[in-house]
Amino acid sequence: MLFKELNIIQPILNALEKQGYTNPTPIQEKAIPHILNWDDVLWAAQTWTGKTAAFAIPTLQILSREKELSNFSRAIKCLILTPTRELAIQIEESFKEYWKELKLRHLVIFGWVNQTSQVRKLQAWVDIVVATPWRLLDLMNQWFVDLRKVEIFTLDEADRMLNMWFINDVKKILKKLPEKRQTLLFSATMPKEIMSLADSILTNPVKIEVTPVSSTADTVKQFVYFVNSNNKKNLLVQIIKDSKIKAILVFTRTKRWADNVVKDLAHAWIPAEAIHGNKSQNARQRALTNFKTWLTKVLVATDIAARGIDIDDLAYMVNYDISNEPETYVHRIWRTWRAWNEGTAFSFCNQEEVEYLLDVQKMLWRKIDVIKDHPYHIEVDESIKAPKKQQRNNWPRPSSGSSRPKRTFSRPNNWNRNTNKRK
Repeated sequence: MLFKELNIIQPILNALEKQGYTNPTPIQEKAIPHILNWDDVLWAAQTWTGKTAAFAIPTLQILSREKELSNFSRAIKCLILTPTRELAIQIEESFKEYWKELKLRHLVIFGWVNQTSQVRKLQAWVDIVVATPWRLLDLMNQWFVDLRKVEIFTLDEADRMLNMWFINDVKKILKKLPEKRQTLLFSATMPKEIMSLADSILTNPVKIEVTPVSSTADTVKQFVYFVNSNNKKNLLVQIIKDSKIKAILVFTRTKRWADNVVKDLAHAWIPAEAIHGNKSQNARQRALTNFKTWLTKVLVATDIAARGIDIDDLAYMVNYDISNEPETYVHRIWRTWRAWNEGTAFSFCNQEEVEYLLDVQKMLWRKIDVIKDHPYHIEVDESIKAPKKQQRNNWPRPSSGSSRPKRTFSRPNNWNRNTNKRK
């Protein structure tokens, strides 16, 4: 199927042609007709499936047609909520690619920057707002944002909103939206909380599912190294110095570890930058720009900050530590499979992380190949899970009453029972 077969207007088709897009992805093929028909849509699809264009193209078409009417008011007509600044900027950039011939005004709103320029644009009038929940709610409380005329509301990465504790902010924003609107909800996974939210805000939604969460790209080659924590930095340096690697994305579990990895690479004369929540917006954008233009060979990121990293030519990534959530592992390796490009994913695993590795392999229904040909290889027992979880599962449980085990106390031999003191 071609884009022109989806009843898309010519200005958007021209923009798509300039970008070299002729055939829609499966989610675009399924979602665009329903959105143009003003249906509420609930879709479960991963970030690499082209879901941004799936809602951006029909949204622009609907608003452009309404703008031709004489009663088109100067107010926010479309609101898109995203969990992170990088993802908000990426969505706005995607919109820019498609609306070059359309006279629609847009604005991206996020925190950690001065609000003056954002307020000035809001007062001048915008049609489309892409925002993170916290800053949007802050501007709403200051009476700078009016959502009473919103016609299309899109909630992107709803599962990540839940993990980042943004759901309560989202519910506050929902109360300010008109009841009569079109709602689009995207989530890579569908936990009970997200399904409950979907039931409360969607009206007879069309459900679209493309690629289950446990699936991975066949073209992504996956390997695991068994290595002690102290030698992970040495192994990373060895991998990066491979001449085949032009750029590589490294994931860490915490912000502090990300900064430490950058310092370790600096000692080995490898240019690297970190991106995480403690970095200023300018620093994060500079790091992303340097990485996309290959000025920086290594970008070290946490999972939350990595949302919005969209690099088509990225071929290598490293799990410096294996995430305790199997779905997060899948999200990480998909960064090397943008637009169906081949990629390679390396994972570092010590004995304490074997349990997480087993969970990942169970979800993927496959065993990840182990690379032993390196100087830091260690032997691990893949049949033994982490002690903490094992102790928690084998906790003694009382037969009745409280769910906590009963505590017992022993008194010293010289204890006087009459005075309740030592003799």
